[in-house]
Amino acid sequence: MIMRQYLHADPVAASYLFGCGGRAAAAVVDPLGDNAPYLEAADKTGMRVLYVIDTHVHADHVSSGRDLASAAGAEYVLFTGAKLAFPFRGVRDGELLELGNVSVKVLHTPGHTPEHISLLVTDRTRSDEPWFLLTGHTLMVGDLGRTELATNAEDGAHALFQSAQKLKALPDYLEVLPGAYSGSVCGRSLSGKAMSTIGFERRYNKALRIEDENAFVRAMLADIPPAPQQAAQIRAINSGTMAAAAE
Repeated sequence: MIMRQYLHADPVAASYLFGCGGRAAAAVVDPLGDNAPYLEAADKTGMRVLYVIDTHVHADHVSSGRDLASAAGAEYVLFTGAKLAFPFRGVRDGELLELGNVSVKVLHTPGHTPEHISLLVTDRTRSDEPWFLLTGHTLMVGDLGRTELATNAEDGAHALFQSAQKLKALPDYLEVLPGAYSGSVCGRSLSGKAMSTIGFERRYNKALRIEDENAFVRAMLADIPPAPQQAAQIRAINSGTMAAAAE
């Protein structure tokens, strides 16, 4: 297994490159900014990028996913329910993406956005059990993602509660690698530590600890922070609808 975490400061976000060095196959998740760091890392580790995956249609930054996929000759991947104005590979809940000895299981975890996915990653050279979970903006260190950027806040909160139950049922030892950390506009009580475990978050993440759905919804609807500037426009750019409208 080869894995690189990229922590961005403006905007605050996290991207990942990981894969199987032995079989020369990699994926990039939630890329933003310059494509060069991802392409250079893949080249230096002898891997070819097969998949560029966005966990969701972002509202806080413009994704470089499509451009990177084109540059790398990779498939651009989102959840099959994403409403995009351009072709992409749609994946479903439970679907596997293979990267040599590394496998990626797609988990549909809506709430932050309806199309949000998390990625359960296994390195079969070490174990048949999963090693880490890429959670995007669903579960972050210290909090869960806000729910009103792509849908009605209350509907999003109900969906997020169900997603949280799915993630809470995963093994304690699983590493949590989120798509954002402290300073991001997509959460409220985020830690500056950009990784954790399911067990630690289950015990100490205040939002994740709420067991009653109605209480959870009330908590998610309280003190909603201001939306990112131009959030609707950024989602439109990332979905291709703004470009399609201009054409």
